[in-house]
Amino acid sequence: MKNITLVLLSFFIVSCGSKLSPKQELAQKIADDKNLVYVDSLARLTIKTGFDIESVHSQIWVREMNTFIEHALEVVPRENIKNAILLFFAMQQPNGETVDGYVLHEDFTWSDNTPYYSKAAPEHVGFKNTVQTDQETSLIQMVGKYILKTGDTAILQEDVAGKTVEERIEDMINYLMTERYNVEYGLLWGAMTADWGDIQPNDSFGKDLNEFSHEAIDVYDNAMMIIALDYLEKVVPDPYKKAKWAQMSDEFSTNTRRYLWDVENAKFIPHIYPSGSPIPTGFDENQIFYHGGTAVAIEAALLTNDEIKDVLDQMVLNVQLSGMPSIGMTMYPAYPKNFFKGSMKTPYVHQNGGDWTWFGGRMIQQLIDNGFVEEAYQQVQPMLKRVVKNKNFFEWYAMGGVPRGSENFKGSAGVLAKSIEMFKAWSKENHPI
Repeated sequence: MKNITLVLLSFFIVSCGSKLSPKQELAQKIADDKNLVYVDSLARLTIKTGFDIESVHSQIWVREMNTFIEHALEVVPRENIKNAILLFFAMQQPNGETVDGYVLHEDFTWSDNTPYYSKAAPEHVGFKNTVQTDQETSLIQMVGKYILKTGDTAILQEDVAGKTVEERIEDMINYLMTERYNVEYGLLWGAMTADWGDIQPNDSFGKDLNEFSHEAIDVYDNAMMIIALDYLEKVVPDPYKKAKWAQMSDEFSTNTRRYLWDVENAKFIPHIYPSGSPIPTGFDENQIFYHGGTAVAIEAALLTNDEIKDVLDQMVLNVQLSGMPSIGMTMYPAYPKNFFKGSMKTPYVHQNGGDWTWFGGRMIQQLIDNGFVEEAYQQVQPMLKRVVKNKNFFEWYAMGGVPRGSENFKGSAGVLAKSIEMFKAWSKENHPI
């Protein structure tokens, strides 16, 4: 009888479509979207294959795992994930530094990166792109997500080579505040790269700090720090430490807004260069709008709803002006030809303006989280359709939507799976039945 009533009610609502509110119509559309179902299923299958980011080799990267751990916890045994997290802490260096990733000894076959070793993890070799400053904050966020998903706060007291995980997290923050903190601005720095990227312009490898590097302060690194501190405030039980992390987060938020938010142009400036700029004379870097760093800044609660609407409008316009496939494009405009060496010397390639679902999906999440669900649903469509078309999660997309890089990039799978989960939750809450 109950089922018959629901069917009749559903028929009545459909037949009287004019009585549905716009919100209910959108909820119905989301509930009926088969692409959401397909992409979610494929994402879970992709993530289920392991923690290596590409299903090609044994490399596990902290930046990527941070963006698919929540769904990994739904399809992979929890103990396996916990052990993968603890191995990052085992690879931690004596100065508190965290590696980008680790790999089995026999699979460390390249010579570009300086290898990192640890007696606590003798079977593995660590590696790090030292131009970037998001490895420590990515690991802290990953621990926070793990705890909030599982309730396993005991991981903070796990002993790793004589120190607890919580102590090692504190060592990470001390490392950042000692080695990557600019006192004048009260913000973290890294080498100049393109938005969230890990390649600097002035040498062919581009991933290690060297004589070609330029100290640069950007919104991405500092937003990642704010998010990490906010996770610590949520999961660390000690009230004194909670207050400490909250105060640090507030200070980073204040300084990020003060020095990096361009009020007049409603955007974040790309960089502050405390010790000299690599930008050639005659080129105004502030004409560039960073899509990825802006998405992460919204996650760090750095923008108001009106400002979110402003930056979204700019992202949509940038897609139209550039001809790129989606708001997942790294930036607009791209850096000019030959500004970067190697493969990124061409605009709209790889991190120099290429289209990355890995960050576009994060913007979709933030739009949903801040009430822009209709806009999020519109902007996610090209990201979903290319997965359906290619039956894979490619690392990035070139002009015309041409897929590039890894075919099974789990960072992309993770952010889309989380976006879909958020769409489904909103649809269920606002569904007409």
